[in-house]
Amino acid sequence: MPEQFDCETCGRSVTADDAIRRETLGDLDRTQWQTLCCPDCGDRLRTVFVGSDG
Repeated sequence: MPEQFDCETCGRSVTADDAIRRETLGDLDRTQWQTLCCPDCGDRLRTVFVGSDG
């Protein structure tokens, strides 16, 4: 996972630790995937895999 994400809406650079974590939409398993959102504007930055690889 990248160290930093750039928000296309407000232009802020956000680390994964500073991002707001939300459940994903659709059929993705919420124990395996999370959506990272900008803490300033709330826009989605990226959906990332957080489950185990095994």
